[in-house]
Amino acid sequence: MTMKIYIDGKYYDREDAKISVFDHGLLYGDGVFEGIRIYNGKVFKLTEHIERLYRSAKAIFLDIPMIKEDMGNAVLDAVKINEKKNGYIRLIVTRGEGPLGIDPSPCKKPTVIIIVSDIQLYPDEYYKNGIEIITASSRRIPSDSLDPRIKSLNYLNNIMAKLEARQSGCLEAVMLNKEGFVAECTGDNIFMVKNNKLFTPDPYHGALDGITMRTVKEIAESLNIKTHEATLTRYDIYNADECFMTGTGAEIIPVIKIDGRIIGDGKPGIITGKLIDVFKELTCSL
Repeated sequence: MTMKIYIDGKYYDREDAKISVFDHGLLYGDGVFEGIRIYNGKVFKLTEHIERLYRSAKAIFLDIPMIKEDMGNAVLDAVKINEKKNGYIRLIVTRGEGPLGIDPSPCKKPTVIIIVSDIQLYPDEYYKNGIEIITASSRRIPSDSLDPRIKSLNYLNNIMAKLEARQSGCLEAVMLNKEGFVAECTGDNIFMVKNNKLFTPDPYHGALDGITMRTVKEIAESLNIKTHEATLTRYDIYNADECFMTGTGAEIIPVIKIDGRIIGDGKPGIITGKLIDVFKELTCSL
């Protein structure tokens, strides 16, 4: 089936889906987005993603030209039209077309784009055996410069960290904030297990307030595993009993080595495995 891409209320074939070269989303990364998963034909955590999209937009003075209910229905319609049972949705709202120059005020109408496609960030064996990651030299944008809860289109610092990981022979990298505390990975949140307790960086330190992260915390609490948003350093994650990353695309993926340091016994941990199993049950039951 030919992919149908939603742009401002109309559907276009992939080769015909175009926006203006003067769109400020292209020119300046001025816009917000959400990545959303589809399981068994159902959109996972749609309400939470829509709410976060609108919070991000409000924070950057971007008036989305649709009410939340209509946006949610547009996403569901796009999934139906593309007949996608399992896949990924990229929901984007840009500042829209305007003249050259960073001033957004001449941009009269934001652009709304919905792409429904497939996604597989990591090979299947990595979920079973775990992955090795590094610490990137590229730092997370400071929270006092841009609130990490804003899911904006400007990902250049994350891209630089991803390139650094690739050049080191890894698929992912931990990003630190300007104080040297652990923030997140290039596209995922990071968790560690220590003494049967679960820790993840506080969003204050530059971590995105991830929806999959929140889901994992809820699962952990249902398993009577205490969870904490904490201040973490590389020392902490090096000495973790277990480590894993979470994200819409990645779901839950174990980390077994960081900067050459073996985490735990070098295999995905028991608690990580339990969380993966319950997460799979949750998504399969949709």
